[in-house]
Amino acid sequence: MSASMSGERPGGGSRLRRAVAQSVSGLPRQFWWLWTSTLINRLGSFVATFLALYLTVERGYSASYAGLVGALYGLGGVVSSVGGGVLADRLGRRPTLLIAQLSTAASVALLGFMTDPVAIAAVACLVGMASNASRPAVQAMMADIVAPEDRVRAFSLNYWAINLGFAVSSTAAGLIAEHGYLALFLGESALVLACAVVVFVKLPESRPQEADGPGDASDGGAGGRERVSMLTVLRDGRFMTVVGLNLLLALIFQQAYVSMPVSMGQDGFSSADFGVVIAANGVLIVLLQIPVTRFIEHRSPALLLIGSALLAGYGFGLTALAGSVAMYAVAVAVWTLGEIINSPTQMGLVVRLSPVQGRGRYQGMYALSWSVASLTAPLLGGTVIDHYGAGTLWAGCAAVGTVAALGYALLLRRLPGRASDGGSGEPRAEGRGTGERADGERTGAGAAGREADAPVAS
Repeated sequence: MSASMSGERPGGGSRLRRAVAQSVSGLPRQFWWLWTSTLINRLGSFVATFLALYLTVERGYSASYAGLVGALYGLGGVVSSVGGGVLADRLGRRPTLLIAQLSTAASVALLGFMTDPVAIAAVACLVGMASNASRPAVQAMMADIVAPEDRVRAFSLNYWAINLGFAVSSTAAGLIAEHGYLALFLGESALVLACAVVVFVKLPESRPQEADGPGDASDGGAGGRERVSMLTVLRDGRFMTVVGLNLLLALIFQQAYVSMPVSMGQDGFSSADFGVVIAANGVLIVLLQIPVTRFIEHRSPALLLIGSALLAGYGFGLTALAGSVAMYAVAVAVWTLGEIINSPTQMGLVVRLSPVQGRGRYQGMYALSWSVASLTAPLLGGTVIDHYGAGTLWAGCAAVGTVAALGYALLLRRLPGRASDGGSGEPRAEGRGTGERADGERTGAGAAGREADAPVAS
């Protein structure tokens, strides 16, 4: 029967449904529970987003003090990024996640009751430390449980969950704050606790066990018995170059949360205008992440990273020309596309360059680049705006994006071709049975009793 006779338009909703189904199918059950925990966590990400407004509007502190607290929050993340990666390799992914999430819930709730400026700054540093400690463990666990050929898609779906949660939490936080900022702190604490419950009940440990054979070539070709220390990571020149290039891009992206609102304020725009503009970032990611992932999934990471660096740099560069909310939104749309392309591609590259037994440490070093950016970007952006003007900052973003693109072009032209996607040799994860396929289906009696529970509907 033809499509017209069946009443269904060719190329209509059915094609979209098939594309979505192909994007989410074939991933293991543990991935979906990890995805669910990420979504719950981000639904409660109130405090980091509204901390500056809380300090300046609710508490009456200066913008300089708010910037200092934001920098200390970033400093906490710098410390815990590496520490969280080491713990993920030594203790395991699951214990590290639980420690980080319980610490985050306690410190966020405590921050809501602090009134002394020194105490606020100190506890904000603890919140940054606790909340960032989970990032290496999440990314290492995802690499453990997802087959190599599906990792870009998995990282993309996880990033989609992060931004879906951000879009909802940003809207909800504004409404909740009208009834008192304390509700934001306690609400985030409660949702982080719920995230910890999901991890405790539904996620088994995934850390690879020691193996006799060589590691998966797509994961850096490291042997299963190779001992990896932080010195090993620092001596890996190619990987550290990737970390450095990511730091440049992270410095650009972080300007959206400090320098952009300051610049818009100087141009006479309100906080509500900024809310509309920055919300476009989350909305576009929610709408475009899955279809863009379908487009980029099997394309050259070199070309994707070069293109994403240029989109990020010149997207922020367009901010210098923005004279209306609509033009600011156009600039946000350009760099958001770069962000959508960059995030899963970059994380897939990090896993590809990481030895299996050192995934936590490598992910910790990668996360460190983001933490350093969150620490230095507010200070750097504010200094440039104060001394040279916002136009100079946005032109500088375009220049930095160009430098990052050139760096990727030089580095990745020598990147070895991807090994067979079906390559074997990765050490067996503790949470996956030897008779279980990568997609979570049972292939023999050996899988009995070792499968995770059914996933939440995506």
